[in-house]
Amino acid sequence: MKKSILTLVVAAIFFTSCGEKKKEELKKDVETTVETTVEITSETVKTSNDYLILGQKLFTEKTCATCHNPDAKVIGPSIKDINKIYAEKGGNIVAFLKGEAPAIVDTDPGQVAIMKANLDGFVKSLTSTELAALAVYMSSVK
Repeated sequence: MKKSILTLVVAAIFFTSCGEKKKEELKKDVETTVETTVEITSETVKTSNDYLILGQKLFTEKTCATCHNPDAKVIGPSIKDINKIYAEKGGNIVAFLKGEAPAIVDTDPGQVAIMKANLDGFVKSLTSTELAALAVYMSSVK
């Protein structure tokens, strides 16, 4: 009987210590694989990839994505259609967003008025870097 109890105690200690070792190994694995997330802002843009990330973030946050999808017309033309027309006509999307160039994709006066009102709601607060980031993101959609 004493032998059985002793065997059980030894087995319990063995299994418990193995479990702790596994927990420590798992904790080390988790600690070494955790990535640091850095938010890209107009102040931290340094590479074209940073511009792309910031542009995509702004496109979503500033509700551009509500009217423009990459591949299909929703309310406004798709990003691909916008890119195609701007390339064909040598347009400047940043100048358009600033209000310094006319609409060249959808020129219907009613649509332009709606678009202008939406743009005025958020473009005034964007920096030149942020506008450039939006252009980089949009031009990346192929």
